[in-house]
Amino acid sequence: MELTEAQAKFKADYIRDRGYWVEFNDGLLAYSPEFLQTYLRYAGQPARTGPLGARMRELIYIAIDASATHMFGEGLAIHMRGALASGASPRDIIETLQIATAQGLDSVALGVGILAEEMQAAGHDTAFLQAPLSDEHARLKAAYVAHFGDWPEFCDRLLRFSPGYFEVMTELLAAPAATSALLAVERELIGIALNAALTQMDAAELRLHMTRALRLGAAPADILQVLQLTAHLGIHACVIGVPLMVAAIDARERAARERAA
Repeated sequence: MELTEAQAKFKADYIRDRGYWVEFNDGLLAYSPEFLQTYLRYAGQPARTGPLGARMRELIYIAIDASATHMFGEGLAIHMRGALASGASPRDIIETLQIATAQGLDSVALGVGILAEEMQAAGHDTAFLQAPLSDEHARLKAAYVAHFGDWPEFCDRLLRFSPGYFEVMTELLAAPAATSALLAVERELIGIALNAALTQMDAAELRLHMTRALRLGAAPADILQVLQLTAHLGIHACVIGVPLMVAAIDARERAARERAA
């Protein structure tokens, strides 16, 4: 696609300001430049006005692009480069990916509550779910609370269903902190992003990480900016769709030229 002088200037200014240009921008610049400019004003507003620095913004983007609910490799590569350029260390990025890895446990957190309800409905004995904690149960609960400072409802059920699994789950959840790359509050902001993302939208986990973040000193403005950044996942409809549309148009025009030849 050939760009007009104005479009070429816009592209050059974009690359100068941001340091990169992605393929879908070419299609939007050619077919809907007004939308591209509107979107860039919208997407840039949180960075211009919010309290989070470039390093933290890039780590948020890494988390939601790496999440098993999204797995967007192109964006992940862009934001890893951006994070490193903004002062993030490789350990910062690895720890962010570890937090995203633990997101898979949401299947268990959601499922054990439903399992308990359906067991009761089917007539299974569920008395063990209300029984006093054994010494081993109490030890495992104390270890979890000491690390995270709270006791989510699913933990109580899972502990009683499978104390061995609960123990290794706690170790997995605590593992990112062992690298000490991120601050505790930064880990919770990443947890907020992962659970607020439109590919996840887990209200219970979102509330849990907001509670923890506020307790650790996050400002409401920090959390609001995380939510705003997470909303940028929506542009991936254009990131994927626009190049495919451009390719289809090019193929149609190429076929027409071949028929005319």
